[in-house]
Amino acid sequence: MSDKPSVLFVCVHNAGRSQMAAGWLRHLAGDSVEVRSAGSAPAETVNPAAVRAMREVGIDITDQTPKLLEYATAESSDVIVTMGCGDTCPVFPGKRYEDWKLDDPAGKGVEAVRPIRDEIRARVERLLAELHASPAAGESAAGARTPAA
Repeated sequence: MSDKPSVLFVCVHNAGRSQMAAGWLRHLAGDSVEVRSAGSAPAETVNPAAVRAMREVGIDITDQTPKLLEYATAESSDVIVTMGCGDTCPVFPGKRYEDWKLDDPAGKGVEAVRPIRDEIRARVERLLAELHASPAAGESAAGARTPAA
């Protein structure tokens, strides 16, 4: 993993779960992590209920556009978090994978999306803590690695 890890969030439509996860990680990590998201069958726009739910917590994802999952993006990511994309997600040896079982917000109102948003935040916080505790994130100025917490 490089000094600045890259995390790719993948769901089918790249319009709800992966966009909320990317929004949370950008918000919580700032520029310490490269944040990516994509979908195996991307929608045309981000789910309006997801946009509204994220806006309620001060995160604006209206400028995001669902993107097609590309081989090169997955291959160059340090961590790949899948959220229901099934067998369409490529697998690369040596990559860290997590599969987050989350309800799909598609077709749901904001009331149903809020608990999904909150669960995603908790998972992103855990992931971020693990990334910052990793040896690559713990290198000293002299380049010596510190033990992972």
